[in-house]
Amino acid sequence: MLEAASALATAAGVEIDWIEGSSDGLGPQLGRFRAVAIGRAFHWMDRAETLRKLDALIDEDGAVMLFNDVRPDVPQNSWYKRYSDVVDRFTNRSIGFAPERLRHEPVLLGSRFDQLARLGVIEQRSVAVERLIDRALSMSTSSPEQLGARSGELAEEMMTAMAPFATDGHVLEVIESQALIARRR
Repeated sequence: MLEAASALATAAGVEIDWIEGSSDGLGPQLGRFRAVAIGRAFHWMDRAETLRKLDALIDEDGAVMLFNDVRPDVPQNSWYKRYSDVVDRFTNRSIGFAPERLRHEPVLLGSRFDQLARLGVIEQRSVAVERLIDRALSMSTSSPEQLGARSGELAEEMMTAMAPFATDGHVLEVIESQALIARRR
């Protein structure tokens, strides 16, 4: 993710210092920040403790930004239910979270970062079925580490499930990329 972000920043002519780490390593040795971006990892952290640590590292007018994406309920996304059904059949539920655990808003509202705004960008794109398989295998609950030899089985089942929706090996996807921006009062 850092390589991709760095390449995009370079292409845009923007200079950013990227730091790879975990919430366990948050401390003053990292310096001060105007903003901290967290992808799809916040639900794995001790969120309240992470926000407490970030409070000491982020400038008073700074923000925590959480990123996610959703698929609007539009005809182009008719394939997504079948995709989700396949992933669900292979998911290792012992490492997942209850849906209410995934909501970040209550945790943010209980922190100093309680001023929330959500931004979204909706786009339509063609996605190769192979990338959908990669997407399924990149999830912590259905990764090759979790599935072992069943990874190939997931890939085969996904190819079969997506075939009715695919044209030349691609499906049309409408996706909303979202940023949840949390600031202090």
